Formats: sequence, structure tokens, C-alpha cells
Amino acid sequence: MTTAYDLAKAQYADWGIDTDAAIDRLRPISISMHCWQGDDVVGFEQQSGASGGGIQATGNYPGRARTPDELRADLEFAYGNIPGSHRLNLHAMYLDTDKSPDRDAIEYDHFAPWVDWSKDQGIKLDFNGTFFAHAKADDNLTLSHPDAGIRDFWIEHGKRCRDIAARFGAELGSPCITNVWVPDGYKDTPIDRMAARRRLEASLDTMFSPAQDATHMKDAVESKLFGIGVEAATIGSHEFYMGYAIRKGTVLCLDMGHFHPTENVADKLSATALSVDELLLHVSRPMRWDSDHVILLDDSIRAMADELVSGDILDRTHIGLDFFDATISRTAAWVIGTRNMQKALLESFLRPLDRLRATEDALNFSERFMMTEELKGLPSGAVWDEFCRRMEVPSGQTLISELESYQKRVAGRD
Repeated sequence: MTTAYDLAKAQYADWGIDTDAAIDRLRPISISMHCWQGDDVVGFEQQSGASGGGIQATGNYPGRARTPDELRADLEFAYGNIPGSHRLNLHAMYLDTDKSPDRDAIEYDHFAPWVDWSKDQGIKLDFNGTFFAHAKADDNLTLSHPDAGIRDFWIEHGKRCRDIAARFGAELGSPCITNVWVPDGYKDTPIDRMAARRRLEASLDTMFSPAQDATHMKDAVESKLFGIGVEAATIGSHEFYMGYAIRKGTVLCLDMGHFHPTENVADKLSATALSVDELLLHVSRPMRWDSDHVILLDDSIRAMADELVSGDILDRTHIGLDFFDATISRTAAWVIGTRNMQKALLESFLRPLDRLRATEDALNFSERFMMTEELKGLPSGAVWDEFCRRMEVPSGQTLISELESYQKRVAGRD
């Protein structure tokens, strides 16, 4: 019997595209799924929180994970409906312990249950320091704070995060990408931006010393355009961190929601990849700047995937997700968002790249234009369904039923 995939395979073959090869290229790509979608960036610290540093999940959909065990159960369900083997991006506020350490006192043992679970599930871990939602971050200043005591507190937090992450990497046999984002900035125009940036740079230098074994962990730094309460000046701007990553050899993180709304973040990939060895992506959908909606299979996501593939930088780019929506099923958000990133990569693998490059190099822009438009009509959905079938995960209406059924089971939590 001729299947939809057989027909799609033949159509792509007319363009010189091997759909089986595209599926094989997608299969090993791991995406780092973020833990904070599952509980609306609340975390499991047992101390009273403080202002969120401009981070807020809106909505109150039933089923939020309230404990580490509930979050892990939700993650297991989500991974079971996403084809391939993926990672988990853990924030320092998601410790699993009966103790109540402050952030400058966290240790590996506070996260050991996550490592045990990861080994059982075959999942690798990434990590983030949590430099927000704390009394010592209420000024929206942490590593650049004028008070040396507050800076030292956050430097120690960062050091401990790096030690914990290195242990993650050693235990799980995969480098833990350890990202640093701080909310530092000023609501109104500062007098001396340079002084604040010098303090941030010095704090980072201290925090990143001594060097960790790169086979166990890698440091990444993440910029932002502005945030709530720091509208006039963000100390860790894109230019600051790009320069820092180039000088210091760290991974550079590009978050799709952290730039001007009209900027093409995909365009930055090949530009920055010429100067840094490795990139980290936080893939999001900034409907109104950094609003962190669940990603769609839209032009911005397709452009990111196309740049990664055409620029041949997939092997030195770590793909992570960063969205949090509390108005819909949180597990469905994980599944749909991660699968959309995979779909975009598959579509990029299904392009006749050599032929497209040849037309561009020949300055035949008319043919390039016609080809890119005609390719949009090819049945990539049938190839995706075949990928899901081979990876033994549902697609289409079966997937929707699975997501709805699980949501009914967890809806009574609240």
C-alpha cells in the first residue's frame, strides 16, 4: 500500500532530496527543554521569595507542578511524546531537598535527586544560576551592585552553580551548559554605565575562576535589551556579553526575546559564529518583546533553523527553549514547542541546499526566489509523521488526545 510518506518521498526526490537522510540527520539532535515551563517559574526553594526581576508567567491554568516529583512526572510525559532524546535545562531554584539553603550555600546534594532521575531517564542536564526573585536582587542589581557584599553573595552563588554543573556533567557523561543571566540595570538614566559594567565584568571574572573541565561543564553568558524596572539601561547588553564571550572564550547565549522586536535574531547566528566557538540559543516567541510565548512553526523559527543548517553551525550550537505560558496546559506547551523546533530543523534538512547556494552564487536571484517559494508546497508534514512513527511517538489527532488525557489527570492538583 502506498503511504503518504511514499508519495512525499517521491516528490522530494524530484528535487534531489533524500527524505530518509533528512530524518537520520534530525534523529540525534537534542534540544534542552526548560524546567520552568512546568511550574510558572516558581521553583522549590523553601524561603520567602522577593520580586521576580521582571520575570512573570501569566495565567492560572489547572495542573501546575507543585513539587519536584510532580514536575518530573510531567517531564516524563512530555519527553514520551517528543521524538528523539533530549536534555533538561534546570534552574538553581529547583533544588530538591528538605533543607533551606540560601543561594550562596547550595550544594550538589541539593540536586542529587535530579541526577538520579536523569540517569534513569537517559536525559542529560543543563543548568542556570538563579539571579532573581531574591531579597538581594530587589534593586535589580546583582553582580554589578555597588555594594561589594551583595556582589560577593551572587559571585558565590555563581561559583556553586558551576561546581554543581560540573558534577552534573561528570555524573551524566555530557558537558552541562551553565548559563548566566542577571537582571542588572537601571529604571532611569544612569550617570555611570561604565562603572557598573566594570563591576559586572570583574564579578564574572571572579565567578568563572577557576576554570572547570570543559568535558563536564561550559560557561554561557546571556544578554538582554531591557527588562521591567531596567528600562533605561541593561548592564549586560548584547554588546557587553558578545565582547566578553570573544575575550574570555565562553559560550554566547542568544535569546530570541531579548532584542528589539524588529531585529532578525537568526541573522546574528552566522555573524557571531565567526567570533565565538559555541553558541547557546534560547528559542522563544516574543509576541510583545520578551513575552515568552510557546514557539510556533513560524517564519522566525524557520529562519533560525535555516541559518543553523546553511551556516553549518549545528554542531557547535546548543539549542535550548525559554518560554512559560500559564494560560494553557504546561505539558502541552513543552511538547508542542519542542516539536516545532524539530519540525523547523527537518524542513531545513529538506531543502536542496547545494542547488540553492549555486543559484545565489550565480546571482540568479529570480530562480532562488522561485525555488524557495515552490519548496513551501512540498509535503514536509508527511515526512514529520514518518519521523514520529519511526521514533514511536504519536502525531496528529492521536497526539492531541494524549495531551488532553494527561491534562485531565493533573487538573485536580490545584
